Amino acid sequence: MILDVARLLLFPALMAFAAASDLFTMTISNRVSLALAAGFLALALLSGMEFSDILRHLGAGAAVLALAFVCFALGWVGGGDAKVAAGAALWFGFGHLLDYLVYASLFGGVLTLLLLQFRQWPLPYQLAGQAWLLKLHAKESGIPYGIALAIGALVIYPETEWIKAVDLAHFVIR
Repeated sequence: MILDVARLLLFPALMAFAAASDLFTMTISNRVSLALAAGFLALALLSGMEFSDILRHLGAGAAVLALAFVCFALGWVGGGDAKVAAGAALWFGFGHLLDYLVYASLFGGVLTLLLLQFRQWPLPYQLAGQAWLLKLHAKESGIPYGIALAIGALVIYPETEWIKAVDLAHFVIR
């Protein structure tokens, strides 16, 4: 039962936290990425995941980390975004990785277009006192891509083995 609750909540909560953090501070703490990695390893071991499957998931995470750091070096994404993308890839493995990257890219494109449009409009006076909103509105600010990474992850997560392994009968209210 506790393992099922962890499967249902841990990854979505960490991704939602990453998105909120990126929205409000334009940064994602390394602790989030470390929690994603530690959470994956703990649940993989507790779930009895085969060692070869764990290695494949680690390979997916490493591949995304390498690709994301190239994007970081080119200035396309932030370092926190790169690490969170790799952390999410750990959970998805190669089986759901392409779907995740496509969704994250599509949501990232929409987010970028919406944010660029938002930055063209003046902020209403009532909102001008919100420091996080001023930073988000500033044209020189980046894009909080952690939001797109989280939305893409939350779209894909229900299709993964993590959720399919949950015994939903325990959660039915009788």
